[in-house]
Amino acid sequence: MADNSKRASVAETAREAMAKNDAGAQKKQLVLWFSALIAGGILGWLQIESLNGLFDFIATVFTRLFQFIAVPTIALAVITTLADLGSRKETGRIFARAVTYTLLTTFSAALVGLILYNVIAPGNLPADVVGAGVADVPQKLEKLSYYEHFLSVIPNNMLQPFLAGNVLSVLLIAAFAGLGLAFMPETENRAVLLKGIKGLQELLFTMIRGILYVLPLGILAFAAQLSAQIEAGVIVGSLGKYVAVVLGGNVIQFFIVLPLFLLLRGLNPLHVFRQMSPAIAVALFTKSSAGTLPVTLASAENNLKVNTKVSRFVLPICTTINMNGCAAFILVTSLFVMQNAGIELTVGTMITWLFVAVLAAVGNAGVPMGCYFLTLSLMSSLGVPLGIMGIILPIFTIIDMIETAENVWSDSVVCAMTDHDLKGKI
Repeated sequence: MADNSKRASVAETAREAMAKNDAGAQKKQLVLWFSALIAGGILGWLQIESLNGLFDFIATVFTRLFQFIAVPTIALAVITTLADLGSRKETGRIFARAVTYTLLTTFSAALVGLILYNVIAPGNLPADVVGAGVADVPQKLEKLSYYEHFLSVIPNNMLQPFLAGNVLSVLLIAAFAGLGLAFMPETENRAVLLKGIKGLQELLFTMIRGILYVLPLGILAFAAQLSAQIEAGVIVGSLGKYVAVVLGGNVIQFFIVLPLFLLLRGLNPLHVFRQMSPAIAVALFTKSSAGTLPVTLASAENNLKVNTKVSRFVLPICTTINMNGCAAFILVTSLFVMQNAGIELTVGTMITWLFVAVLAAVGNAGVPMGCYFLTLSLMSSLGVPLGIMGIILPIFTIIDMIETAENVWSDSVVCAMTDHDLKGKI
């Protein structure tokens, strides 16, 4: 009877989480985005010169807005995430295992995406589509030696990377600052400093929501730009391979890689999946790891019988930093956009962006539109054409559902492994 009541409480928690998710608003948003995409494509196809000029202007405005807000958003997300995690030193053993497993699963997801990208090899869009942005790509990037490439990332002053929009250097500074805050003594000065940084982050998120509110206008402009220059068949072929890489990576991570992690720790993947399935199902439809957290906690504690000291520490952390699907999306999408912008994807470049994707995914906490916006921010700071991102946006709605379910499944795996390692020790 007790088990039945616990399972009933999980089901009730799942229903409450689904009820809180405004499905009607999401449907309206999806319809609006697709409508803007289709309308932009039709208007651009008509080749009306005055309209094309207007769309070029609107697209440039959105590109500048993204560039304006990109670097500080990424920096503050990484700083606050690392600072917050470091303040929980009283549960060091749980923390160490949770972060280790998180980094391993996130890195493996990005690596799977990288391998698939090289195997499937999505083709380039026509040169005239991306030609306008090639001039903005950092010159001689592919000609740098490995040593020069890594030296160029290490900053020699605090402000220059932010002024130049050097994303890799900014990420390095942000990680350094976040870890510094994490290990600072718990003084009033630290609390005030962290509170101010989080206040700036809330301000940026408010600004981002304002941009997202008018984003359909940007999609309209980006779609019109592309349709004026691209033959539809080429778009479908290239984007089809790109989507195959993203979704294929998610499937491999979900059904092969994560179960292998469980097997290596002596756990039964089917058992863990069955017990956590209510949370995974809710994640698929709500597209929110945070919104699914009550169901994930209830499933872990009532169904999987995880120690509450583990679940109530690990799962909130994982909801913040464990973004398997996000890491793969950032990496694959960044490579696809850069490739179309004329940047040579050397082994060094791909490995560098593998680590950038993992770090950016870890710093994704609280960013509206999650990994899509982080990817767009990274690309806009490089000065590459963003029209491709406008076309990807409606597709991302479906990708986001799958990736959120993958993220919650990964959270469950990390929690189960941590509980297994510490059973009888806490």
